[in-house]
Amino acid sequence: MTLRLRQALMQLGDLRYEPIDKRIRGVAGDRAVIDSRRAVLVWEPGRVVPHYAVPEDDVDGQILTAPPEEPPATPDDTPLGEHRIVDPTVPFTVHTADGQPVTIRAGDREVAGFRPADPALAEYVLVDFGGVDAWYEEDERNVAHPRDPFHRIDILHSSRHVRVEVGGVVLADTTRPYLLFEPPLPVRYYLPADDVRTDLLTPSDTRTWCAYKGQASYWSAPGEADVAWTYREPLREAAEVTDRIAFFNERVDLVVDGESLGRPVTPWSPRPD
Repeated sequence: MTLRLRQALMQLGDLRYEPIDKRIRGVAGDRAVIDSRRAVLVWEPGRVVPHYAVPEDDVDGQILTAPPEEPPATPDDTPLGEHRIVDPTVPFTVHTADGQPVTIRAGDREVAGFRPADPALAEYVLVDFGGVDAWYEEDERNVAHPRDPFHRIDILHSSRHVRVEVGGVVLADTTRPYLLFEPPLPVRYYLPADDVRTDLLTPSDTRTWCAYKGQASYWSAPGEADVAWTYREPLREAAEVTDRIAFFNERVDLVVDGESLGRPVTPWSPRPD
């Protein structure tokens, strides 16, 4: 019997954890609320990105029992690969594992936490990534969410012919794409701005953060808000795509070497009305 490796790595129905060797700090104001060399990453059932969990002794603050703030989450109807997921935008206070919500009180700050009931994580507390001002892995700032050691990006230069259309209007046409591979997401095609009809695009005020690529700024096309994005100052792992423009495969008609790729279904697909 064979097993596809992705199936082994993405057992989303389980509570999963992995120790990491990094020093992890969470800073609120001028106070390191979290400072740990014994952190683990924890993925609650259905979640595709982890949370930091640290021994309670590595928390600089009171850990107080808190009432549940959200009902248990139901996995989103949107599949990622072969699985149903809890969308990463679902707040930390929605939990899919057994355990006890807590509040970490550090001076005048309160940060949401969670004590999982699983004995393998006894004496550990999960910490809301958005509850502090900044996180550091060793001495480097981390953004968006904890980095997954089993997740990576690959950027490859290509001569494929890529055409992007929306509503029959060609927005981009190039044979100079960079292909960014980030499984299980679809391949993203980062195109030189000179080969994109930027005169048909409108810069957006939307900004998002990726733990692996940095801060993205967005473009809208007629009838499609925030359909493309650019990394102006990406993290070093993604430096090669600086100022290139990528489109959501889920929301445009993408033709590569004469073949229409179709629109994959992911959490970034249009939602039904």
